[in-house]
Amino acid sequence: MAEPEPARILIADDEAFYLRTTEALLRQHGYDCVTAPDGETALKALSSQPFDLVLSDLNMPGNRNLELLQEQRAKWPEIPLIVVTGAPSLPTAIESVRLGIADYLLKPVRFQDLRNSIQRALARSRAGHLRTQAALEAIAPAGEFPEIIGRSPAMGEVLGILGKISQSDANVLITGESGTGKEVVARAIHNHGPRAAHAFQVVDCTAIPESLFESVLFGHVKGSFTGAVQDQDGLLSRAHRGTVFFDEIGELPLGLQAKLLRLIQEQTFTPVGKSTPVQFDVRFLSATNRDLELEVNAGRFRRDLFYRLAVIHLELPPLKDREGDVMLLARHFLGQLQPAGERVVNFSPAAAELMRKYSWPGNIRELRNAIERGLALASSELITPEDLPRPVAASGGERPAWNVDSEGGTPSRGQALQEAEIEYLKTILQGNHGNVARAAQQAGMSRQGLHKRLKKAGIDAADYRR
Repeated sequence: MAEPEPARILIADDEAFYLRTTEALLRQHGYDCVTAPDGETALKALSSQPFDLVLSDLNMPGNRNLELLQEQRAKWPEIPLIVVTGAPSLPTAIESVRLGIADYLLKPVRFQDLRNSIQRALARSRAGHLRTQAALEAIAPAGEFPEIIGRSPAMGEVLGILGKISQSDANVLITGESGTGKEVVARAIHNHGPRAAHAFQVVDCTAIPESLFESVLFGHVKGSFTGAVQDQDGLLSRAHRGTVFFDEIGELPLGLQAKLLRLIQEQTFTPVGKSTPVQFDVRFLSATNRDLELEVNAGRFRRDLFYRLAVIHLELPPLKDREGDVMLLARHFLGQLQPAGERVVNFSPAAAELMRKYSWPGNIRELRNAIERGLALASSELITPEDLPRPVAASGGERPAWNVDSEGGTPSRGQALQEAEIEYLKTILQGNHGNVARAAQQAGMSRQGLHKRLKKAGIDAADYRR
């Protein structure tokens, strides 16, 4: 198997020492780096050569008013952008969220944290998908939706529906358990539809504070609040004629649900501090792991908004119902996550058999985390059962000693799922060094929801900070 090309990173920063040391450390870990001491030099580099990721300071020549960030996101939106700044501020944080950056890190930043952020951004990027295209073609046929991996009958039904709805302009609600790939499906609907030439704008309903929601979504004018030193467009303006994807729509507070309903009904919005409404044209896609009909009946979600969002309702199957797709996905992640020069290239037959038998309560996200763990722990060219998470390694039929019923026999289904969830929570906390906000984002849940699960499981996030 041919080694993947090293990811190419553009580092823009006016601190010469930081620039040199960051470049040297990233090169030691297999990345190909180009440096720029200011925003103008960085833009020239972007115009003349390809990059997989941009790592940029904020307060430097050529970017003091976010010129580099704005032009990079406008001209090269497929390249993920990570901001590293020693002078954070509310306006720059708001603007960074609007621009869809991959991460916002504060100096001094630990190199391991920076490296983890880069790996996550590359894994999600279009460039990362392009790098594994040859491997994907070998394990899954390139059909109408090559970005969706799966040959199971359950996914065949999904793909059949996608072929129809991608060509329409109807609003689509995508539901399914956490980790089933709802955003991937939403992007596929956009990329294969009539709005593909325009923006696909993600609005994470768990990541934007309620007090900033209108400013981030609708934009604001200079002087409309403290720190608003200039007019700023909102996410909706940038998505004009494209698609807006509301991720975790079920977490949206009732007060904001009313504003979103008016937005969809009237196809207008009013920036904060203005009185004149702005007309816009977008398609609305949304996703949630909640049962919104139950939420409606419980009074936690507006019925009229539900009907507006769910003109077409698409439910994704859990991974346990996609027999035959586990190893297709596993090999995809193996090619995607494996750093250049690493020797781990495949799964042992025993590991593959255990992965097929496991029920994957965390779905595709849990599978990806298991592959990442396996790559980190493997001591040979094969990932073996010993390299897999404990619940997966115990899925071969033997009774795990740590999870038995009250009679001392085999574990109940509830106990097994509880143990799997605990192991999953520990894994994502360890991968994010105890940062609950980042762990919640990776797990596809709200920060409050993750705190509740950790408390119930008796897990202290502080134990994983380092």
